[in-house]
Amino acid sequence: MLNSANGAHGGNGADPDGHDEAEAEVIERDRMDYDVVIVGGGPAGLATAIRLRQIAEERETDLSIVLVEKGSEVGAHILSGAVIDPTGLDKLIPGWRDEDCPLKTPVTKDKFDLLGPAGNIPLPGFAMPKLMHNHGNYVGSLGNLCRWLAERAEAMGVEIYPSIAAVDLLRDDNGAVYGIVTGDMGVGKDGKPTPNYTPGMELCGKYVVLAEGVRGSLTKQAIAMYGLDEGREPQKYGIGMKELWRVTDEVFEPGLVRHTMGWPLSNSTGGGSFLYHYGDNMMSIGFVVHLNYKNPHLDPYREFQRMKTHPVIAPYFEGAKREAYGARAISEGGYQSVPNLAFPGGCLVGCSAGFVNVPRIKGSHNAILSGCLAADHIFDALSDGRANDTLQSYEDAWRGSEIGADLYPVRNVKPLWSKLGLWLGVPAGGIDMWCNSLFGFSLFGTLSHGGADHEQLKPAKAMQDIEYPKFDGKLTFDRASSVYMSNTNHEDGQPIHLKVKDLELQEKSELVTFAGPSSHYCPAGVYEWDLTNKDEPRFVINSQNCVHCKTCDIKDPNQNINWTPPEGGGGPNYLGM
Repeated sequence: MLNSANGAHGGNGADPDGHDEAEAEVIERDRMDYDVVIVGGGPAGLATAIRLRQIAEERETDLSIVLVEKGSEVGAHILSGAVIDPTGLDKLIPGWRDEDCPLKTPVTKDKFDLLGPAGNIPLPGFAMPKLMHNHGNYVGSLGNLCRWLAERAEAMGVEIYPSIAAVDLLRDDNGAVYGIVTGDMGVGKDGKPTPNYTPGMELCGKYVVLAEGVRGSLTKQAIAMYGLDEGREPQKYGIGMKELWRVTDEVFEPGLVRHTMGWPLSNSTGGGSFLYHYGDNMMSIGFVVHLNYKNPHLDPYREFQRMKTHPVIAPYFEGAKREAYGARAISEGGYQSVPNLAFPGGCLVGCSAGFVNVPRIKGSHNAILSGCLAADHIFDALSDGRANDTLQSYEDAWRGSEIGADLYPVRNVKPLWSKLGLWLGVPAGGIDMWCNSLFGFSLFGTLSHGGADHEQLKPAKAMQDIEYPKFDGKLTFDRASSVYMSNTNHEDGQPIHLKVKDLELQEKSELVTFAGPSSHYCPAGVYEWDLTNKDEPRFVINSQNCVHCKTCDIKDPNQNINWTPPEGGGGPNYLGM
């Protein structure tokens, strides 16, 4: 018989249906009403709030806006490379360069390499379409930028509440969203209220903006409720892991931007690395693995650690000190995977919509632009006296906006990489980008992605096992020491927020057929199989370690794991990421 257990720091296991017992009871909740409710304190949500207040001030009217953020503070859950295209900021805050904005380091050097096991092939800049060039962009911390934007939003009158998780959508009798429910606090391991129990609130608005980032839990609800993905390609994802190092003067090059593809990944596994220099001798280094990989033995975290040992990369770490670690999923489907952005009573912005430009490895500019665009259409609707209807004009507008112009020319790059592999896919994608840039069309039309990422794993017996080198504790590190550097914490005693729908299926398929890929794809060591008693394997969930990357929700081959928000304030507390 299969058992589920939590690690020493986890909560209790989920019931088979993935619901807590407390959810079965009708709970009396306080209610607060606003014009607009925004879920998520990333660049998209903050841009929506700021733009709404800007228009309100221009029109000499008032709007009540509330923004909730599940992290302990705005920026605590924000992780990005980050090389930031300033077009979004230029539109939202034209004079940001003259203010105390944390983006201070312009790109000065742009390098791209294909890596082999022992060497590299530099790709010349002239071979890249102009849209791939990084000059004019800025290197910095997206988390710190969001903190700066939050200060501006609050100064303009936006109510921002950190440590508040949004756990459900409120719908009226016609099926329109009119608000959100925030998470209860003080629920025990058994799902029942403790003496410290405080029920969540109902935050109600004329429109609800979902700016949760990649694979948001309310966004999943909205997409399923309203069929927002009908007629669209499945969303595609990557897992991105990042470390911050303080490097020596000898290797530090302010404004250096370096990207690689190839080793240690195989030709058929998509991904690559980034390395950026900025600020006070800071180096941001990271690794992205596309989650449509087929081999269940592949371990993205170990691939990241191995990448740092490459002879082209390793010299940057001499005399350096590691200061932070984190991970998060990245939306990669692009133009053809963007769902319908509008539903009755609300809309999607930013990474909730999937506005990342994959070949450029950038999405924050489109997140801000989408927030501005949504704000324009929300304000027009409110001015017309409308509420809780479908913002169809927003959905109709994005393809003709700067966002559509950014995503359309690169729409085939990801499918070509997936279908042709590294050595054929990269040049084919480059040719396609050139055709789109020069002539405004593609020889391929618009390609399909060929299925969701969770459908791509092959049975373990059909794939070659991968032997990874041991960690040295100097350049390469185990998961536990990395999670420690993410400052991740969840209050003890709360129910587990990672819901396994069918434990028997988890053993039959995830363990027996696929050899337990959850212990590999999770970058924080949340999942493990305890096979001490082979007749009763235990699926151990160390929920305390969860960095909220959502990879399990995406890559589980049976979609048998559902990521739900823990108590507000839980999770990583990233500094400078």
